[in-house]
Amino acid sequence: MISGIGVDTVDVCRFNQWCEYSYTRLSRIFSTQEIDYCLSSHALSAQRFAVRFAAREAFFKALSSAYPDHTVPFLTVCRKSRIIKENGRPIFIFDWSCIHQLLYDKIFPTVHVSLTHTQTSATVFVIIERRLQ
Repeated sequence: MISGIGVDTVDVCRFNQWCEYSYTRLSRIFSTQEIDYCLSSHALSAQRFAVRFAAREAFFKALSSAYPDHTVPFLTVCRKSRIIKENGRPIFIFDWSCIHQLLYDKIFPTVHVSLTHTQTSATVFVIIERRLQ
């Protein structure tokens, strides 16, 4: 059952300077693996940072939709999430233990994510799905 939906689009130009930020500053939002991946190509770093930031924004919106009576700070969402690639497919990973009190059924939801980016924009669509018992 779909319990939350979120979408976000960002302008890539907002992230042009992020490759010059310190690891400490970037690690407030991204995992070490994501930072390394984003910085591995100077030409693509802004697009990579942008789409990962948009993913956190879209997930934050989906989470707020799924659990409207509870708020989770955006930076908590950032620190507890990351994107990995599995067989070329993006996987959004979230540490649900940080909000275990919201999970009444103690079954962790599934997060579906779709990412797309160009040189100028990045868009992400997220669906949070809870399994019926």
